[in-house]
Amino acid sequence: MDSSRISFEEIKVKGSQLVEKVKELIHEGSARRVTIRKDGRVLLEFPLTVGVGGATAAIMFTPVLAAVGALAALVSDVDVEIERQVDDETAEDDPASEGPDA
Repeated sequence: MDSSRISFEEIKVKGSQLVEKVKELIHEGSARRVTIRKDGRVLLEFPLTVGVGGATAAIMFTPVLAAVGALAALVSDVDVEIERQVDDETAEDDPASEGPDA
């Protein structure tokens, strides 16, 4: 039986820090999907493959990072929504693991 669920986290990021934040999320490995919004409008949304590491991640996400870099040059502040799959045991301790309708 699957003992995991989806959690959402939203953070504000300056355009100049956007690429570094996305790189962090890729290397972190727990994020499933990243959505970048400006004033409530979705600018970019992309899935992240869980379990991809090292050189494979660098090759797979090069086009995504290029798009994020181009976007970062055009925006000042954006909201980054991170969708994560968390274990139920972890979710009980983490208040950020509440869904968007909690």
